[in-house]
Amino acid sequence: MSSLLPDSERIVITGVGLTSPLGNTVPDLRQNLLAGKSGVEAFETRYLGKTLAGICRFDELKYQKKKDVRRGTRAGSISVFCANEAIRDAGLDWATVPRERVGVYIGITEHGNVETENEIFEISKFGYDTSTWSHHHNPRTVANNPAGEVTLNLGITGPHYTLGAACAAGNIGFIQGLQMLRLREVDLAIVGGVSESIHTFGIFASFRSQGALAEHADPTKACRPFDKARNGIVVAEGGGLCTVERLTDARARGAKIYGEIAGYAVNSDASDFVLPNWQRQAACMRLALGRAGLDPSAIDILSTHATATDQGDKGECAAIRDVFGSSQKLAVNNTKSFIGHAMGAAGALELLGNIPSFEDGIAHATINLDDIDPDCDLPQIVANVPRRVGEVNYILNNSFGMLGINSVLIVKRFSA
Repeated sequence: MSSLLPDSERIVITGVGLTSPLGNTVPDLRQNLLAGKSGVEAFETRYLGKTLAGICRFDELKYQKKKDVRRGTRAGSISVFCANEAIRDAGLDWATVPRERVGVYIGITEHGNVETENEIFEISKFGYDTSTWSHHHNPRTVANNPAGEVTLNLGITGPHYTLGAACAAGNIGFIQGLQMLRLREVDLAIVGGVSESIHTFGIFASFRSQGALAEHADPTKACRPFDKARNGIVVAEGGGLCTVERLTDARARGAKIYGEIAGYAVNSDASDFVLPNWQRQAACMRLALGRAGLDPSAIDILSTHATATDQGDKGECAAIRDVFGSSQKLAVNNTKSFIGHAMGAAGALELLGNIPSFEDGIAHATINLDDIDPDCDLPQIVANVPRRVGEVNYILNNSFGMLGINSVLIVKRFSA
């Protein structure tokens, strides 16, 4: 468990802020995951009518004024809430933090769709008279908006940007923060991913056109990764942001440490717009393991990306078999089965739902797995009931996205 890196190169997670369909704190999210509770519910969206979604409920006015919420975006409000919660959780004396040495790196799947759809809908009431178009539209729709809203709210003058990486983005926020800390560009990074996806009808319409939008009479049973009866994605919103620091800085201020980033990788399929390439996913996992200096047998929990689509689930399972074989030690689980697919926030929320395993030694389940698809029948899948796995030292977190982008993050139990 000891690291070969000097403490000045070791990057640790010291604060967490989140909002999810299963709560707004790590304890709430964890409790609901272990209890097998679904956060998916009935939802109605413009033009499409009734569907299903994972919806977040948090106090937008906890850290913002009403005028800030009106002027900004849902993704911005999620980011501001999560960033402030992470800073508070980290125990930082924010008044003494040099703001020019703080970076904000937030992963997103897409941004601007919600605001553009809303503006078009509003001008349609006035015969498409563009003189009624909001002058706030441009700052709302620029790609850096969620991270930019965080800097405005917290007075951060260091670098900020969002990382458009489809559904691999949550992991990539962490990876960017790690790299910037090691380059000494910043001393503190706010990282992770956010999504406002449920507020755009277009994402629902597109998945439905693909035949990839989940349907079920019982919303809580709609998201069914690996199950024969799975029929698509449940769209969710959410956010998961963390403070990450060099170990030397975290130690100097006596910070609590959730875990240490041990390895990471990002690669591309270069093969299809939407269909996954399992060989490239396997290569991404191997690259992350190699950078961490780990054999596959070292991983205790593998958090899957699986979205409950036919080809996506099968491909990831093929990649896992290729890398991990039939190891019985590994516990494979899936968080989307509980909350739906939170897009840019997915990787971050899935990691944060699993990090408490370092303390309790339990792998949360994949729910709604009643009749496993033979092509997904991994011996390691934790089905329906949490599994006590004993000491957890390493968690591997998969996040893959459209246009063939793959990301893997490995987090380890912190030890001095």
